[in-house]
This record gives sequence, C-alpha cells and structure tokens, in this order.
Amino acid sequence: MSPGFKDLLNTDKGKGAFMSSEDIQDNAAEARMSEDDYVKYLESKVREMENEIKRLNMKINYYKKEIENLLSPPLIEGVLLHLIDGNRAVVRSTTGPNLIVYISESVPRDKLVPGARVALNQRGSTIVDVLPEYEDPYVQSFEVIERPEVTYDDVGGLKEQIRELREVVELPLKNPELFKEIGIEPPKGVLLYGPPGCGKTLLAKAVARESQATFISIVGSELVQKFIGEGARIVKEVFSLARRKAPAIVFIDEIDAIAAKRIDIGTSGEREVQRTLMQLLAEIDGFRPLDRVKVIAATNRIDILDQAILRPGRLDRLIEIPLPDRQGRYEIFKVHTRRMKLSDDVDLYKLAAMTEGLSGAEIKAIVTEAGYNAIRSGRRVVTREDFEQAVRKVLSKKNIRRGISEERDNSLRVML
Repeated sequence: MSPGFKDLLNTDKGKGAFMSSEDIQDNAAEARMSEDDYVKYLESKVREMENEIKRLNMKINYYKKEIENLLSPPLIEGVLLHLIDGNRAVVRSTTGPNLIVYISESVPRDKLVPGARVALNQRGSTIVDVLPEYEDPYVQSFEVIERPEVTYDDVGGLKEQIRELREVVELPLKNPELFKEIGIEPPKGVLLYGPPGCGKTLLAKAVARESQATFISIVGSELVQKFIGEGARIVKEVFSLARRKAPAIVFIDEIDAIAAKRIDIGTSGEREVQRTLMQLLAEIDGFRPLDRVKVIAATNRIDILDQAILRPGRLDRLIEIPLPDRQGRYEIFKVHTRRMKLSDDVDLYKLAAMTEGLSGAEIKAIVTEAGYNAIRSGRRVVTREDFEQAVRKVLSKKNIRRGISEERDNSLRVML
C-alpha cells in the first residue's frame, strides 16, 4: 500500500472524527501524482543503467581487441609483383622468395597494383591489407626545411656566376613558358667547381634561400653505403621525393665522392660506388624525365670526375668559381665587415691588394682574426694595424697548408 493511500484512512485524532470527503479526494490525487513520479524515476534509472551497460560493453570490446592485437603474430611486409586472378597474386616477401598467395576478401582490389606494398599473414601468407606509401626517413631528412639566412648579397665577387646560376636553375622553374615559346629545353643541371673556400656551397645556400622551390641537400659521401644496392636505392628515392615535391632543387655537395672516374679493376666497395654513380646518371638523364627538378653539384676536384656526368644532357653548365680578383676580394671584405666598427685608417682596397691569391674563406678568417686583435687590445673599433697583423698570420698559415698539400701530391705521384 502506497503512503498516499494510507492517508485516506487517516483520522483526526485530536477531534476523533473522520476526514471530510473533500480532503479524501485531495489526498487521493496527491497519491496518484506521487506514484507517477516514482514510476518515472524508476524508468530514468533503468535508462541510465542501460546506457552504463552499453558503455561497459564498448570498453570490454575495446580491451578484447587490444588483447587480440597483443597476442596476434606480426604481419610480413611484401611487394605485389602481379595479379594472377581476382583471388591470387604473386608477391615478393621480405623474408624470402616470391610467393603465390591468396587475397583476403576485405582487401580492396582497386589498390592492388604492381609495386604496391602489402601485409601478409604469417600462417598462410594471405594478403590481408594494402600498406600506404613509404618514405624513407633518412631520405626525408635531406630536405631543407629551415632555409639558410644567406642571400645573393652575402656572396661577394661572383656576380657573373650568380647570374648564370639563376638563369640555369631559377628561371626554368619560375618561367617555364619562356622556354616553350623559344622551343628549347632548359639545362637539367649545373656543376660548380673551383678551389676550396671560394663560395660554391655559399652559392647553393643562397639558392636555397632565394628560390621558392623544395631544396634537397646531400653530401656525396652520404650516398656511399655498406650494403650492395643501398646507395642506388637512396639516389632513386631522393629523386622520387624531388619529383613529388616539384619544383625542386637537388644539391649534391662533394660529388667527387661518388662520381670519380671508373676503373676496370677495383675492390667491391669501389664497384658499389660505381653502381651508385650509374643510378645517379640514369636519374639525371634516363628514361624518366626530371620535369621541374634541377640538379646542382659542387666539387673542388673536377679533374677526377667521370666524363659521363660532365657531358651535356646531365650537368649541362660547368660554372667555375675561381679565386677572387682584386675587385672580388674588395667585395668580400665589404660583405664581412659591414657589421664591424672600423677606424678611419682602414682601407678595404689596400687590404684587397695585400691578399692576392687568397680565397673568400681565408678573407673571412682575416676579418675574424682582426676582430680578435681588437678584443685583445681592449678596443671596440678595428684598426688598420689589426687587419695587417691578421693578414700576416693567415698568409703564414696558408704557406703551411700549401706545403702539406704539395707533400701529399708528391707522395701520391710516387705511389702511382
């Protein structure tokens, strides 16, 4: 019996009389309302419990799936060679030979194309999934994301070389329609060569800064790998990355590390370097066009480069970066001293005349040494005497370096 119904029998104990009919009707209405509220409350509780059960079942299913993933054996990566029919295919497994395997019903057939990377079950080697395109992180690291803070204004004494480099590299990427109107194909690549310290890599940094293209920087020695075919694979993936992100520029510094003249007799390591070179030659001027990809190479040993990479059609332009002349040395001094406090007796033209035969890197060393001389003297201004001492010091070290290089060249001649 509900509490509201009990009130119907309630009497006024103080008066000893039964309740009036109006009071009884009011109490009955209140009892019905309280019973309806109680039912609604129970129904809401039931719904909350049902929702809680659903949530717990979802968590149970999630953890069951996680346990299955932890206990399931790993899948094997393979490469699809070709389809036999709708249910079978030939794959090259990373664990061994080529296999004829079945294809799971859940795998979309439109994604099964030759060369696709697939996942194979360990038990029956069934294709259970198609893997996404894979990019080697080692190759991705070659892309220059943070551009160097070097502009063409920071390169002194190389105005003609800068003009030619921009014509070969930047102009075809920014205005390809000009070459279509003229009816010629732009050069594919350019080789920067010259003595060390003359600005070859500095020019490449300026191109990376000024151009709006994707810039990929590689050192030639990074393509020399231990395992057979690994260097050629890296070269192929580098140019694939450049084609995907075109317009792009591929800069190969110290290209003589992989592009030296090929010889008939050599070790297995030298033959592997030659295979890497052949892949590079095929990428630059092979069956697949470079499209909007340009190649810049740099070396200070053009005399040992293989003739195949120097021919037109590969590195079309050979741009010499020589030792700077007097005007060039003056411009280099001007670039490196623009943020220095110089005294009135400093004459950059005279300093350029005193540094005959020095490279841009050696001129920068002179400027740095002159600043050190001022710091040792407790001054904040660099004087002519500071520069003259710096010139004498760098010239003396230069003679030592020349003596070492000459001794090395003589020993090599004796060995040969």
